[in-house]
Amino acid sequence: MTVTLNHTIVPAADNREAARFLASVLGLELLAPAGPDGRFAPVRVNDTLTLDFLTVPHPEGHHLAFDVDPATFDRVLGRLRETRTPYGSDPGHPDNGRTDHRFAARGLYFRDRSGNLYEVMSPERSGN
Repeated sequence: MTVTLNHTIVPAADNREAARFLASVLGLELLAPAGPDGRFAPVRVNDTLTLDFLTVPHPEGHHLAFDVDPATFDRVLGRLRETRTPYGSDPGHPDNGRTDHRFAARGLYFRDRSGNLYEVMSPERSGN
């Protein structure tokens, strides 16, 4: 049997705000509230995976990493710049404005208001 990850819970101070933020930056689909009493704000990552944001009193930031193609990386970078969201090439300094990455041709980190640290990596540079 193949094992696939179906969903994971992402803690947030405000689940809907955090889900909207990530969906808008990554260009993903924000789904209707789900679960008991609609407590989850799911974001569709791909055919098999959702990130289910859950409001909690004191969210502890998680680290979630995404592999993307060069064109998607360019769009993510453009959205971060457009919204003036700090980003950077170092998880300890996700605001240095750089995209040089230790493990990919290009990569960056950015945080949401709940302290979740997102990493976006592209294995190659775009043709631009």
